[in-house]
Amino acid sequence: MVRTRVHNLLVSADGYAAGEHVTLEEPIGGAAALLRSFDGRVIHGVHGMDDPVTVDRALFSLWGQGVGAEIMGRRKYGPQSGEWPDDGWKGWWGDEPPFLTPVFILTHHARASIEFDNGTSFHFVDASPEEALRLAQEAAGGADVRIGGGPSTVGQLLEADLVDFLHIVITPIVLGAGVRIWDHLAGLEQRFSIEYVSTASGLTHQLWNRDRARQG
Repeated sequence: MVRTRVHNLLVSADGYAAGEHVTLEEPIGGAAALLRSFDGRVIHGVHGMDDPVTVDRALFSLWGQGVGAEIMGRRKYGPQSGEWPDDGWKGWWGDEPPFLTPVFILTHHARASIEFDNGTSFHFVDASPEEALRLAQEAAGGADVRIGGGPSTVGQLLEADLVDFLHIVITPIVLGAGVRIWDHLAGLEQRFSIEYVSTASGLTHQLWNRDRARQG
């Protein structure tokens, strides 16, 4: 079964998943404290790590498994707004983005695609969530589609009832402001079966799987 998935969505104890203003200096808008709990080495699996495989690392490593394309919002790609400047920007990740798949970036200002030698390609589309998912599914070639964020993009796909799985990581910090993930999503839990596990690190991993039996 092909699924639409959200992975490693870090959320503060008071419900914020990003800061309010993205800048070159602050890629997630002043919410960098969220990243303290994330070990980015495992996004391509734990096989290349010498450290012990903890529950946190095992769950974070699901990010890349079985994924053939990604959808992300413009603010995850970069701090620019409006028409694209001619500044050579290729995203936060330099010449080797970690995605290794086609990535569809939601923007009101479509532009030419960017391709990288490692298999990553960025496609800038002015599309609804439904249309963006259709494009990503076609590019994924039968594999799953990951919704990469930020929280506003995840929220749009959830509102449109297009998400099959979420891995949410509740972190023991309080931000007090930023972009919330749960706004406009009252009753969302009724569409999912939810499990959770808390780890020695203080993180709580929530696994939301679409409950197709409950939906009838």
